Amino acid sequence: MSEQTVEERIVRFKTDYGCLREEIGKVIVGQEDVIEGVAVSLIAGGHVLLEGVPGLGKTRLVKALSEAVHLSFSRIQFTPDLMPADVVGTQIVVADDSGNKHFDFRPGPIFANIVLADEINRATPKTQSALLEAMQEASVTVGTKTHHLESLFMVLATQNPLEMEGTYPLPEAQLDRFFLKLKVEFPGHDVLHTILDRTTGNVEPTIEPVVTGEQILQMRHLALDVPVARHVQDYAVRVVEATHPEHEHAPDITKRFVRYGASPRGAQALILAAKVKAVMDGRFNVAMDDIRVVLKPALRHRLILNFEGEAEGIGQDKVLDGISDSVREVCNE
Repeated sequence: MSEQTVEERIVRFKTDYGCLREEIGKVIVGQEDVIEGVAVSLIAGGHVLLEGVPGLGKTRLVKALSEAVHLSFSRIQFTPDLMPADVVGTQIVVADDSGNKHFDFRPGPIFANIVLADEINRATPKTQSALLEAMQEASVTVGTKTHHLESLFMVLATQNPLEMEGTYPLPEAQLDRFFLKLKVEFPGHDVLHTILDRTTGNVEPTIEPVVTGEQILQMRHLALDVPVARHVQDYAVRVVEATHPEHEHAPDITKRFVRYGASPRGAQALILAAKVKAVMDGRFNVAMDDIRVVLKPALRHRLILNFEGEAEGIGQDKVLDGISDSVREVCNE
C-alpha cells in the first residue's frame, strides 16, 4: 500500500463521514459530540448507549442515522411486559400442504442492520439479557439452532437516568458490550431557538441516504489499518489498569470510590475509537490526545462505583478525570 493510496483513502473517509454528519445535522441541532460518537461506533462496529432525560432527541438521532445510510432498520420499544421472544424471534408450528407439522423460526426485530432499543432500561433484566449474544457474537440461538445476524449490525439503545421511576439497572455484562456510552445533555439557549425554528413550522427537513454499507465497511477497514505506537497503546493500558482499585498503580480516587474497573473490552474500545477519531482528523496514526478524547465515552459505563462513591455522588466521569491526570503524570515522568 503506497502512501498516496493511504492519503486517497483518508480523503474518501473524511468525505463520506462529512456527508453522513451533514445529513444527520439537518434534523439534529447541536449535540456534535454525540453525533460524532455514534458515527465512531458505526464505523468501528460497536454498539452505543445514549443516556438522557426524555425529549432530548435520542430516538430522533438514531432514526436520522438509519435514514442517512443504506441499511435496514428496526425499532424495539422496551416495556416492562416485553419478552425475550419479542426481541429475538420465536419458533411457531406450521403445517405444510400435506398436513405435516414442523417448527418454523420467525425472526424478531433484532434481525436488522441498525436496531433501536428504545428506553432499554424500562424492560426487565430477563428481556435485556436477550441482547447479550446478539451484541457480542452477532447471532441469536433459539432452541438448538443458531441464527446469524447481518454482517453490519449495530444496537443503539436509549436510556433514561436510573433515578427516574419505572426503570431497571442494566446488567454489568450487558453494559460492557456497549462500545460507547454517550450522554445527551440539555441544549443551550441558541440551540433551543434553532430547534424550535425547525420543528414548529410547516416545513420539516428530510434526510436522504448518503452512505452505503459497503462504504462503511471500507471506512472500518481503513481505521483498523491505522498503526498505534507502543507508548500510545501503553497509555491506554495504564488507564484501564488504573480503573482497578486493587492495582498497584491505581490512584487514590479509584481506591476510594471504585468497586470494579474496566474489562479488556474497555481497552479495545479505547484503541478502536481512537483509531477512527484519528482518521476523522485526517491522520494515519493515533495520538495520546485521541485516547483522551474517547476515554470517558469508552469507560464511563464500565466503572462500578462502591457504596461511598454512590453515596457521595462522585460520578464515573470525575473518577476518570482523576485517572487521566494520574496516568498523564506517570507517562510524563
